[in-house]
Amino acid sequence: MNASHPELTFEEKAKLLQDFHPDFNVKVKTPLRVGANIGDLAPQEMARQIEAPSRISASDVDLSKVDYDTDILVIGCGGAGLSAALTAHAAGARVMLTTKLRMGDSNTIMAEGGIAAATNPEDSPAIHYVDTIIGGRGTNVKELVEVLVTEAPFIVDWLSSLGVNFDRKADGSLFNHRPGGHSRRRSHSIKDLTGLEIMRVMADEVRNRNIPVLEFCPALELIKDEKGQCAGAVLQNLDTGRLLVVRAKSVIMATGGMGRLHPLGFPTSNHYGATADGIVMGYRAGAKLIYIESVQFHPTGTAWPEQLLGLLISEALRAQGAQVLNVDGQTFAANLETRDALAAAIIRECNSRGKGVETPAGIVGAWLDTPLIDMIHGPGTFQRRFAGIYSRFMGYGINPLEEPILVYPTQHYQNGGMTITPNGETTVPNLYAAGEVSGGVHGQNRLGANSLLDIFVFGRRSAEHAARHVRNVTLGKLTLKHLDEFSENLREAGIKTDVRSPMLLPDYRFENALTKITHIEAE
Repeated sequence: MNASHPELTFEEKAKLLQDFHPDFNVKVKTPLRVGANIGDLAPQEMARQIEAPSRISASDVDLSKVDYDTDILVIGCGGAGLSAALTAHAAGARVMLTTKLRMGDSNTIMAEGGIAAATNPEDSPAIHYVDTIIGGRGTNVKELVEVLVTEAPFIVDWLSSLGVNFDRKADGSLFNHRPGGHSRRRSHSIKDLTGLEIMRVMADEVRNRNIPVLEFCPALELIKDEKGQCAGAVLQNLDTGRLLVVRAKSVIMATGGMGRLHPLGFPTSNHYGATADGIVMGYRAGAKLIYIESVQFHPTGTAWPEQLLGLLISEALRAQGAQVLNVDGQTFAANLETRDALAAAIIRECNSRGKGVETPAGIVGAWLDTPLIDMIHGPGTFQRRFAGIYSRFMGYGINPLEEPILVYPTQHYQNGGMTITPNGETTVPNLYAAGEVSGGVHGQNRLGANSLLDIFVFGRRSAEHAARHVRNVTLGKLTLKHLDEFSENLREAGIKTDVRSPMLLPDYRFENALTKITHIEAE
């Protein structure tokens, strides 16, 4: 093993990304042909969902028969959705949640690394702001970043007040570590089970406050009124197949990302329901998108054993000293480079330079030298800090205390989404978006630990604004006219497809058991 690798200069990073990062491969993207973002590039897998007719038509639904009537409908039961529901309820609004799976089934529950906030004396929201802008390649919506970093310390306090047990030092102060791309130690975690602990606490709060939740009832389409306002949604009960009409004065979309579309054929860390439904529904209703072409690939996804493809190896391991090495045991990138740069460096090392380690399944990866953690910090550190990762690998006979883990970039996050204001408002009246379904705050590359922060900051802000806003909302006649108009736009654009969207759930019945990883070569 050689010494730690120096960080890249801006010029070196730009060339590395251009040559090797999947996000810069325009061959796998296509311009949208209909809607508010016509002409903008999107991943082919996303475009197929956006440019498809709805699963229902206006004539399928009797909007005169309302099954549920509420002030605020929250679609999605991950961290953004639950924080929005709790906040709206606390503000006195009538609120209900709906989700396609169970409450809590989401990307949030699988989050390992932590939540970023400038809580240390040597840190500040201003420094956090600069790091986030640099990490986003300077393309972030600055007003959103300002809100994100300013409210971050409050979010840690709020979650603690609900009962979230963040890791602490012996003196009782908060333990934190430095994720890639951050210049300070500011990620607050609960071992490597951060999202699981947060969702446990928040789900209990939702139940204790008797907030109504419809499980296994995905939204199929947004409902508008004759004035063009968002006015609710059509749901489908997956058990009975029955369509349900929910009338709401405001809708908060918190449906997460697109990982289960598997852009470029990469494995994904995303949960089973991450099929871009919110993007599809919002776009069909007229919402403007931003950076929808931008997808994040986490650099250290599991490459072996194949049963764990898609499992992330938290950035926190590298923060504790684990190094990424090639087949010769050499470092080839700085340990805490931004996610886009390290992912591109691993792809370059494995594919272009031929310095990867090939697995029995034919996947090529790089080593993550996990035994270094106990060597640096003392015996027991790995099992104490990364209990989840330790147990998962031990289940397959791999002891990360004694042997390295094999990693390769994995699709992790949807950087783009619906355009929002600092209050979570989209371009459709009465429609809000929070979390991964929205875009702009992270620019074209998200820093680690900023996602958990994002969902709570904007989940809460959208709910606070919606709770005030609904007091003055008067809905007109409900309509699904926009579905017919979108179908007509598809016909006019000459788009013919057998796809119907939103996808709702992926179908793996006819796929190979092992997802094939696409290798991105330099031009």
